[in-house]
Amino acid sequence: MKILWDFDGTIFDTYPVYTRLLKQVLPPSVKEKDIFRQLKISESTALAAFQVNQEQAHRYHQLVLSCSSDAFEPFPFVEQVLASADQNVIMTHKSRASLMQILKHHGLDKYFSAYVTRDDGFPRKPDPASYIYLDEHHGFDLAVGDRTLDIIPAKKLGKKTCLFQNDAPGADFYLDRYDQFFDRVKL
Repeated sequence: MKILWDFDGTIFDTYPVYTRLLKQVLPPSVKEKDIFRQLKISESTALAAFQVNQEQAHRYHQLVLSCSSDAFEPFPFVEQVLASADQNVIMTHKSRASLMQILKHHGLDKYFSAYVTRDDGFPRKPDPASYIYLDEHHGFDLAVGDRTLDIIPAKKLGKKTCLFQNDAPGADFYLDRYDQFFDRVKL
């Protein structure tokens, strides 16, 4: 099986870290659970929802950039799924440098044959251009993501999809944990 992966919230449990960092630039009255909920939609949604100004956004992005790779942990059992795939590719809005730093730190870079990042100039998801590119150059059978916008492009290409820790309608498969992968995902 060839798998196209999202990164944040799918391979790595990054949203708790991003939530704590965004909390640092927001008024104390804003609750972490509300920040987390908005970030899970998208970063731009969260910044708009909390009316983050340019200075606050810059400070938040600096905090994210200064975060050590140790701050992010891969989800349990995701490495077993990566190791079992015939091929893995990533499409993320993260920078290539940041992506590679985290993957290498945790020894997961060896599982991926291709990466599309924000540095590659493709439109943001859910535009399918990056998925089309990855499919034409590497092929994939399944797209795994934690948000609906991660599966929309794959659906447009007629691919199977899996939502991780998200029960929004539209996916072919749903997982709460990666130790469920081999029982639930059938192609």
